[in-house]
Amino acid sequence: MARYKVGLETQGKILEATRRLLGESGFEAITVKGICAAAGIQAGSFYNLFPTKDEAVLTVVRDAISTFDPDPDGEGNDTVEALVDAYTGFVIKDPELGRVYAHMAVTAALTQDHLAGRIQRHHEQRVERFTNAYVREHPDVSRSLAGYRMEILLGALNGLSIRWSIDPTFDICSYASLMVDELSTTP
Repeated sequence: MARYKVGLETQGKILEATRRLLGESGFEAITVKGICAAAGIQAGSFYNLFPTKDEAVLTVVRDAISTFDPDPDGEGNDTVEALVDAYTGFVIKDPELGRVYAHMAVTAALTQDHLAGRIQRHHEQRVERFTNAYVREHPDVSRSLAGYRMEILLGALNGLSIRWSIDPTFDICSYASLMVDELSTTP
């Protein structure tokens, strides 16, 4: 039991150090050595918990995304609008991690199969969740059409978030809201 507690404490130190370093230096500048130094741990302790720096970073991003979850208990009562608001909320309120996630999705996933699989699974889960919400709101729409629409919506949100990360004056929330309004009036 004590080993488990120590492991959780070490994991917490690693994730806290990773998050802090991401904010200070950005994704490209951090290293496992830097994370270990900031966390006050040895590299072996890091590798016991995370196979790579990227896995630690993705865990930090996943944890940050989950803080915006409109239905954290998975009860199935979220709406498309609430999910879109959570998406834009994460991007706006945690811009560094939003940029890191976009960067990893586009570049790291193309060169590292284990990351590509993890990012692909996250995207598929997000599409499924959006689709479930859309079907609850529009029971007359087939599941396949709902999935198609939600894939397009998420693609548009990803593009809007990239645009916002380049130009933070871009009004991502208004465009996201317009997309939701358009979907709610589309038969």
